Amino acid sequence: MSDFDFDLFVIGGGSGGVRAARIAAGYGAKVGLAEEYRMGGTCVIRGCVPKKLMVYASGYPEAVKEAQAYGWDAKIGAFDWGIFHGKLEAELDRLEGLYRKGQEGAGVSIHDCRATVAGPHEVALADGRSVTAKHILIAVGGKPFVPQFDGCEHVLTSNDMFKFKTLPKKMLIVGGGYIACEFAGIMNGLGTEVSVLNRSPFLRGFDAESRDVIIGQMERAGITMRTGHVIDRVTKTGESVTVHIAGEAEETYDAVLYATGRVPLTEGLGLEAAGVKLGQRGEVLVDEWSQTNVPSIFAVGDVTDRIQLTPVAIREGHAFADTVFGATPRKMDHDLVASAVFTQPEFGTCGVTEEEAKGTGADIYTSSFRPMKSLFAGNDEKVFLKLIVDQKTQVVTGCHIVGPDAGEMIQMVAIAMKMGATKAQFDATCAVHPTMAEELVTMRNPTRSV
Repeated sequence: MSDFDFDLFVIGGGSGGVRAARIAAGYGAKVGLAEEYRMGGTCVIRGCVPKKLMVYASGYPEAVKEAQAYGWDAKIGAFDWGIFHGKLEAELDRLEGLYRKGQEGAGVSIHDCRATVAGPHEVALADGRSVTAKHILIAVGGKPFVPQFDGCEHVLTSNDMFKFKTLPKKMLIVGGGYIACEFAGIMNGLGTEVSVLNRSPFLRGFDAESRDVIIGQMERAGITMRTGHVIDRVTKTGESVTVHIAGEAEETYDAVLYATGRVPLTEGLGLEAAGVKLGQRGEVLVDEWSQTNVPSIFAVGDVTDRIQLTPVAIREGHAFADTVFGATPRKMDHDLVASAVFTQPEFGTCGVTEEEAKGTGADIYTSSFRPMKSLFAGNDEKVFLKLIVDQKTQVVTGCHIVGPDAGEMIQMVAIAMKMGATKAQFDATCAVHPTMAEELVTMRNPTRSV
């Protein structure tokens, strides 16, 4: 008989937490899990899934224009947010139910309340109970960060973007990361007048040349993009929100979204009192096995601030369960993790950027062209592809794609990159014609070297 109530207690019902709980339970562990909001976490309930559905919805006006160019007598009326939102909520309910069913089917004991760490082996539940566990896994994810300023209570975060009763006609988005740029495209496509404001360049950290292509196309789509501006304060009058830009005039909008990054959700979790070390941003510091400095406490996903991507959290959670409960020690490999940014145009990326490769001895291959589908429709927008190749080994160390279905393409490229494919092996692969992706295997001469 165990001296603990549970072999594993997971705090957080998001992607990483539920994967770890289910796999550990499959190995015979007695597992408990606490989630204070909704099963599924940020990705399923207030992130990737609803956002991608909104991306789809926002793309239909442009699709109708394209259909007309192809000879269809196509028309589109007004967007009915009420109809879409009702179906969206139903889909999220369905997915949440599947997550819960998966846990229950595995024998995981679910606690629908907040949980905090009370000690190396103790968890305090908000309903007044206290349980003990041989191992505790922190998988609470992150939350949107809004800086403190006068009137900050009047702005929205990404959590609020799926809760509108009616869509705003005019909206300001503050921030320059992928969340800000994704929502700019979504709201613009749904008919909202969108401005984006940031103090520094947009999409920092991504490949600069690819980033410039994206921003240029966003501007041509009618989105106002501005950098070098700071908001002093925000005031609200009735349903209108007024922003006061430092040294400039006031501007009034129906809604203001702050997409200024995310921070680990560790505040008030009891970790420091339990002796767990946190980083400067509040992230749980872990080693390559996702173990904290307290041997019985582990952490996976966004709360560790390693790579904030759902598939990474899932793999970290699975590796943890395999290692601790499956007698199969396994680490998550954080190298060459591909990702997609669902801006409009879409962006797929894997490996180093040109800026990161500068000075290391790399050849840069690029291709920019008008794809067949949009060219025929009279659309001037271009697809952009880039390969970064190490000069010594000829291994492809970076790939960046801007264009339709870039996320689908980068997933396939990432497999080759993970296997260490060389430029010669890319070149030896016969092209699939006519496709956009064929350009990845037909770029013969480098554009430049860095």
